[in-house]
Amino acid sequence: MPEIYGPRTEYGQLIHQMKYRDPNESFDDYAIRYARTVTDEPHEFRRLLNYLRDQTILPAGRQQRAVGRPFQTSAFNCFVLGAIPDSTVGIFEMLRDAALTLRAGGGIGMDFSTLRPSGEPVRGLGHGASASGPVSFMQCWNSMCQTMMSAGERRGAMMGVLRIDHPDIRAFVRAKQDQVSLTNFNISVGVTDEFMEALECDGLYALRFGDTVFGQARAVDIWAEVMQSNWDFAEPGAIFIDRVNRLNPLSYCERITATNPCAEQPLPPWGACLLGSANMTKFLRPVYEADGLRLAAEHGKQQVTYEIDVEKLDDVVDACVRAFDRVIDRTIYPLPAQAAEAIAKRRMGVGVTGMANALEVCGLPYGSPAYMAKQDEILERILVRAYRTSMELAQEFGTFPLWHVDKYVEGEFFKTRLPDDLKHEIGLHGLRNGLLTSIAPTGTISQAADYVSSGIEPTFMLGGTRTVLTPQGPKVFEVEDYAYAHYGVKGRTANEISGEEHIDVLCRAQRWVDSSISKTCNVNGQIAGQGEGVTYDDFKALYLRAWHGGAKSCSLFNTNGKRMGILKPKEEDEGAACFYDPTTGERSCAAD
Repeated sequence: MPEIYGPRTEYGQLIHQMKYRDPNESFDDYAIRYARTVTDEPHEFRRLLNYLRDQTILPAGRQQRAVGRPFQTSAFNCFVLGAIPDSTVGIFEMLRDAALTLRAGGGIGMDFSTLRPSGEPVRGLGHGASASGPVSFMQCWNSMCQTMMSAGERRGAMMGVLRIDHPDIRAFVRAKQDQVSLTNFNISVGVTDEFMEALECDGLYALRFGDTVFGQARAVDIWAEVMQSNWDFAEPGAIFIDRVNRLNPLSYCERITATNPCAEQPLPPWGACLLGSANMTKFLRPVYEADGLRLAAEHGKQQVTYEIDVEKLDDVVDACVRAFDRVIDRTIYPLPAQAAEAIAKRRMGVGVTGMANALEVCGLPYGSPAYMAKQDEILERILVRAYRTSMELAQEFGTFPLWHVDKYVEGEFFKTRLPDDLKHEIGLHGLRNGLLTSIAPTGTISQAADYVSSGIEPTFMLGGTRTVLTPQGPKVFEVEDYAYAHYGVKGRTANEISGEEHIDVLCRAQRWVDSSISKTCNVNGQIAGQGEGVTYDDFKALYLRAWHGGAKSCSLFNTNGKRMGILKPKEEDEGAACFYDPTTGERSCAAD
């Protein structure tokens, strides 16, 4: 019989077919299509094809869908729009650019801090004309996105950001609390160092727009509004924007003010990034004490333990970087400005998925000290191998156009994260890619890989149901967590992990990622009148823990808040299927 490639479960096969392939395209057709497009040498083709066939390499969904196909869709997942001009004409030109980007399959982030506060005079429209403020213009984006969805486009993904020192910050924080406004947006506050310093000493900070100061606010008062909204509605999240820029290896040639919709990619105006992940469950290698025990293990008489095959990991990261670098030149871009930006810096985001599954199969409970140490080891190894491959590509094909050796090597990330020998070699040869690593939410590609745990998230549940809307109607599937289904390992689920453990996993991982990380930190908030659960004060303390721990962004989800996402476990399944998005906290039900 011919070998079967790709997902082994019916659910995984259907998800991959519906999301990433033509109706008559097999999984192997996809793998060959992708590998042929991004390799030039036979040995590279064979290596990449093997890793795609067994889902060791999981290019992000837009890559799997677009690479090697004739359609006008981009292989890039993540975009940030250009700076929005503070004028009516400029705003609507940027709205057009957003529509074109969404149509091509990209998610977009926008910084609305460039729009003047509500109530400010508008010159040229007569006496008394005043601005409506950034929140009102966000409604235009929301309506555009909704219209495109109604016209049959894929669900739009957008991130709206406002600096915490913008005079309209209170209106922004409250913008989604009615749960009917801005439903196509995730929103985050751009939190500055100045604000955090004022917060910790109960001080004042300036509210400003451009060169004009609109007064001062007490930091703890603004933070209280952000925290209460987050406790109740899971938004807005916090992006520590000054830290993002300080640790950006390309800070000498760009300024970042926004991120993509899931926040794993802080990007400059017109920025774009290509994503993909190594499936850590494919690096599990059995460990035997002696050959004699191998036979016993094969006959079920010896408990087998597992370790991570780090030599294979090196080879996979090398294959990823080489493939993704070619995609940058072999895909289309929604807008010329995005193409110019991508080619000038050649960003990519090599990441991981299935981390929780893999390490718990190795006997390391999620969030434990041993788990954290192994995660450090893996992510550092990925970072070093990615940078080494990029250096080798620079020798073969040249550096990225905006490479500037004297400025790049002075960056804080470069100086503090890479080993000395590699830093020396990069100083001599340069890099092909400005940034190389990122950890994305990987929701759908992980489900299509037989339900491995996503990104660096814990297992959400050991088993449950998923409803898929097929052309023939809704179809309900029983699903099981990969580690539980294949190894009998019951990993710690998201709601069994403390908020402190969630935050610590995020912060430790961020040290070895040059871009950023998408991770939702679930907490079971205390319900009024009941003694169990995380208190509101402890909830607020988690954000400070993330700040002090070095996170670039943080998003907590209170499972007992007013915006509740449900993915029913098997024992609670009552029929209607409700889905919880671990990145945004959004709930959607087949019965809705």
